[in-house]
Amino acid sequence: MILPEAASKLLKIATSKGGDFADIFCESKSSVFIQLEDDRIEKVVIGSDSGVGIRLIYKGLTAYAFSNDFSNDTLINLAETVSKITKDQNSQIKEINLKRKPPNVTFQIKKRPNIISTSWKIQQVKKANEIARKSSNKIKQVKVIYWDSIQKVSMFNSTGFFAEDERIYTTATIQVVASDGDQIQTGYEAIGGMIGAELFDDNFFEQISLKASERSLMMLTAKRAPAGRMPVVISSRAGGTMIHEAIGHGLEADLAQQGLSVYSGKIGQQVASSVITVVDDGTIPFKRGSFTFDDEGTPSQKNILVNNGILENYMYDIYTSLIDQKKSTGNGRRQSYEHKPIPRMTNTYIAPGTHSPEEVIKSVHKGLFVEKMGGGQVNTITGDYVFEVQEGYLIENGLLGEPVRGATLIGNGPETLFSIDMVASDLGFSIGTCGKDSQGVPVSDAMPTLRIPEMVVGGEVR
Repeated sequence: MILPEAASKLLKIATSKGGDFADIFCESKSSVFIQLEDDRIEKVVIGSDSGVGIRLIYKGLTAYAFSNDFSNDTLINLAETVSKITKDQNSQIKEINLKRKPPNVTFQIKKRPNIISTSWKIQQVKKANEIARKSSNKIKQVKVIYWDSIQKVSMFNSTGFFAEDERIYTTATIQVVASDGDQIQTGYEAIGGMIGAELFDDNFFEQISLKASERSLMMLTAKRAPAGRMPVVISSRAGGTMIHEAIGHGLEADLAQQGLSVYSGKIGQQVASSVITVVDDGTIPFKRGSFTFDDEGTPSQKNILVNNGILENYMYDIYTSLIDQKKSTGNGRRQSYEHKPIPRMTNTYIAPGTHSPEEVIKSVHKGLFVEKMGGGQVNTITGDYVFEVQEGYLIENGLLGEPVRGATLIGNGPETLFSIDMVASDLGFSIGTCGKDSQGVPVSDAMPTLRIPEMVVGGEVR
């Protein structure tokens, strides 16, 4: 890693020919990855990586150079390389005296994963597999993954500040495949966050193993979902896939500035129903999208993006904030030192409302209840989306009915957000790794139980 005194000299070199902003990102990361499949441990990968990247922003252009070599000559070469983007030959070289930036929040990890033996981690994976296999002889395939990482970062910039952060993430996932003749169904569950091995204190790994198994078995006997237009209730347990895809990416400032978002140029306008408030919050304890500082050294914060249906703000990193003359919202994130930062979500959710989940379900005479969302895709320019339903039920006379399989939700993000008319007081988070511009970062997203009065459901035409 780099000391502040050395960083000051490098920033001075990077800005020696001018520039609007320069920064340095240092990273040291260690991780453990364990994968079990077909009743045997397929992979145990224990590794570490470290490196440094230097960036210069000049009149809307960005130069970025990185290396895993921390030698003085290499660092100077990186700084000199990015400085070549500038053309201001009359710039005055300024001294940069770095001061530590205080965080907005702090997080406590109870059981650091690096003090837990690999054999213990392997045992947890094997136990989850055993529980899934024992649940039924119809379980044909089980895939279990354990992953933890400790990432230490330091960021220095030409405004005179530096920040340091340590991020500890632990994640466990299980995928179960059940088969009964020609019928095959899959159950998937995941847990994790910015948390240590205390994640497993309440047998959560075993719980998600049973849940995934039960879902795959139940879907074997479920009827095909009916197709057509109908009311849809999405449970808080369904995960926040829809909010993440249908509006989240569209509120990232780079897409909005490039006209690649259906929400471009709509600050101050109504973009959703008045019962909808959308929040991105990197300060929530234990959530997978949380951190003390983003990857540019901006303290994490809670950002209200849509307030009672009105679009208030986008998610900014430093580069996009310079373009719009705004402050960074703490959403500058990158996969590693090999990547420059871009605006990314953290923990994104629709804020809870006033109804109980039971009230929302009772309000529907006949429709679809989504217990668990699957994968999906969205066009950020038009807002059109398609999402799979991993577990769903019919709603009949305000009560949950029989389970159904094969349902898809088809719609348009802005239209859906305008149509939501009931939002419950609960809130359930799901976790994931969000991909954008060939970079993946840890995120979580959430929704309360809510009602969409009418939407297109793909399924079996009856």
